[in-house]
Amino acid sequence: MIDTLTERAEDIYYSVLEMKSPDARRSFLDRACGGDAVLRSMVEKLLASQSDAEKFFQEGGVARLPVGQLSQSVADTLGLAENVEAQAREDEAIGKIVGHYKLLQRIGEGGCGIVYMAEQEKPVRRRVALKIIKLGMDTKGVVARFEAERQALALMDHPNIARVLDAGATESGRPFFVMELVRGVKITEYCDQNELDTRQRLRLFILVCQAIQHAHQKGIIHRDIKPSNILVTIIDGQPVPKVIDFGIAKAIEGRLTDNTIFTAYEQFIGTPAYMSPEQAVMSGVDVDTRSDIYSLGVLLYELLAGRPPFETRELMESGIDGLRRTLQEREPQRPSAMVTTMQGSALTLLARSRHADPLKLISLLRGDLDWIVIRALEKDRARRYETANGLAMDVQRFLDNEPVVARPPSRYYRLQKLVRRNKVTFIAGAIVALAMIGGLGMATWFWHQEREERKRAVVAEHMAMAAEQQQARLRMEAEDGEFIAKAAFLISQNRIIEADDLAGKVSATKPSLEAESVLRTLGKWHALNGHWTQAAMRFGLLLHADQMDDSWAITDDLLMAGPILIERGDMQGYEQFRRAAIAHYTGTTDPIFGERTLKISLLSPADAQMMKSLEPLSEVAASSLEKPGSNPVMESWRCISLGIMAYRQGNHPAARTWCQKCLSYSEYNPVRIATAHIIQAMACYRLGEVEKAISELEAGRKPVESEFARGLEEGNGSAGFWYDWLFARILLREAEALIEKSPSVEK
Repeated sequence: MIDTLTERAEDIYYSVLEMKSPDARRSFLDRACGGDAVLRSMVEKLLASQSDAEKFFQEGGVARLPVGQLSQSVADTLGLAENVEAQAREDEAIGKIVGHYKLLQRIGEGGCGIVYMAEQEKPVRRRVALKIIKLGMDTKGVVARFEAERQALALMDHPNIARVLDAGATESGRPFFVMELVRGVKITEYCDQNELDTRQRLRLFILVCQAIQHAHQKGIIHRDIKPSNILVTIIDGQPVPKVIDFGIAKAIEGRLTDNTIFTAYEQFIGTPAYMSPEQAVMSGVDVDTRSDIYSLGVLLYELLAGRPPFETRELMESGIDGLRRTLQEREPQRPSAMVTTMQGSALTLLARSRHADPLKLISLLRGDLDWIVIRALEKDRARRYETANGLAMDVQRFLDNEPVVARPPSRYYRLQKLVRRNKVTFIAGAIVALAMIGGLGMATWFWHQEREERKRAVVAEHMAMAAEQQQARLRMEAEDGEFIAKAAFLISQNRIIEADDLAGKVSATKPSLEAESVLRTLGKWHALNGHWTQAAMRFGLLLHADQMDDSWAITDDLLMAGPILIERGDMQGYEQFRRAAIAHYTGTTDPIFGERTLKISLLSPADAQMMKSLEPLSEVAASSLEKPGSNPVMESWRCISLGIMAYRQGNHPAARTWCQKCLSYSEYNPVRIATAHIIQAMACYRLGEVEKAISELEAGRKPVESEFARGLEEGNGSAGFWYDWLFARILLREAEALIEKSPSVEK
């Protein structure tokens, strides 16, 4: 129990280190520790020890850790001995000797180690980087991770991975290792400072992938791939990326050292913005090399679009549960779509740092690069690239104008790539073919002139009609493309109303990533402003484009569109919408798709045939509950869907049970709790428990009315997205009509 508590304290400590604001630290500790005073004290003690260690190096004095202020049990748990002051006096400072190395300058630090520039005098004279564990941080877990980093680097020999030169321990027993001194800046800063174009950035990224592939072949997962852990240095006039900091690396098979510790259940390590869904959620499936593939996808996203798909600050502000829900459920925007929605000045600066104009940059990202990034960022790791080399090879195919495996291949697409690679040959061949066809046509015309005259006239008439129709279609598609491009630009300038006027002219006959992004943005804007008719029109076009683009797997669009149709009062449109959704997801084995299809299909009563078709989806959603490694946040939301399903079936005791189970989870989310109370109120009323029904109705009504009183907001994973609140309000109206307008309720 103590070991698990210690690891939880360390986990929270690493996350807090990323935050500079005291207010942000306090807020995060309140959420992460809850009411656990011992855990809170342990984390604060680790933070105090870090502060004292920093003071020691700044002042050259002794860091005095106030161990006596802790209870003995807490001190034992943290692994702080009574002689910590004596150890502090022996700590290394600038100018002191560690092994064969003289410390010259502190150049960086991580969660548990401090990095110095040091000088080695023998057997060779050279400058090196020396990493040593922080004072007061020598707990069992930290020592194990530090030792793992030392062993991981020692296993590898690659030009794009910082080499390990030596290792040892100080006189006080704190481990250190020595590696080559990498003089450089993080990869994103290097690319922006030197205004590297997209192709140059991709060539650097390929080298990073090859380095990670080498680590994987040695049995090492990095688990913290991010720009600050990839430095670019100049060697012989050429930029060379170097992967550093394997401090949280994990052996794929076997143990790196005898000190390697088990990563406790519900603990995650890494940087939130670059962390894979399985690394954050800890679903019971061990993290493997495909977690690094996801992190490489985030890095590629940032190199192309200037920012990761989910910002660290946004993830941390939503709390740990909100972070996990975002990484597991929320689909990232494609890079081209994200760039399209940037404000004007930000887009201009982004394009300039990539040596391109805005329209050219968006055009370059759209298509193959979008497909490559999205495949690397798949939530299901089985659908990602299998290896880092596989990702690198697909990027190289893009650079060579070859078909990429990330994109669903078509004959036209492969022909298009072949033509780009062999332009001269195809042009010459086309000229020869046209000459041959022309000569043959003339001979045929003279031979069949009289016989085929009428037939040619009929064919010519049909061709003219077909050409006219084709021209009309192409003209309409061109106009749509022009409207969308102008609307996207206006959105980037925050001129939403003008953009919406243009989008209203789009027929959506030909979907595109840019069109889908524009329609989604405008539909959401109308919904947040209560323009239900306009919102329904925009989402109607978006769903049409989704179907044609085969992107129905992005269920966020369905979650938004369903309640908007009801708020508009378009029950016929809602009926068509939910039947199409049920037909599309029939046969799915994914509990998330099953749960969401239940929610969007049961906002109003359904007939017996529809309820029958929903039963398999209900079984899929229920089968995932309480499995080893299941996520409590996901389970609690799943109970909402199963509760409304039971209520629509007329199984009111089961509906009440599901709602009570939902309310039993400790994770607080106001809209989820309000929805559970509202469904339970209707179930209790149907069971004849009128007073209980009135009480539950009031418990659900207060947060809903409070939320809408201040105006509908976009929301987040921990407080509820805007469409979650629309679900709750729609069900609240149904519950009020059932309970308060009933003759059995006293006025």
